[in-house]
Amino acid sequence: MMKYLSLPYKIELYTISKKEGGGYLASIPLLQGCQSDGLTPDEAVYNLRKAQRAWIESALKHGDEIPKPH
Repeated sequence: MMKYLSLPYKIELYTISKKEGGGYLASIPLLQGCQSDGLTPDEAVYNLRKAQRAWIESALKHGDEIPKPH
């Protein structure tokens, strides 16, 4: 699993409007549905790393393909 966590996946970071509650949304587009949020950019990325680990663990457990960055 560690080899997947060390791959250079592209992270997208978005600002959430104050109307929608504020904060930041971080995602890894290549890992469908892998996203998280936080009050700051750093918190959103930190939470995303935890989501990434859970995403990869689930994929490995179920024998799903894990896309690699190009």
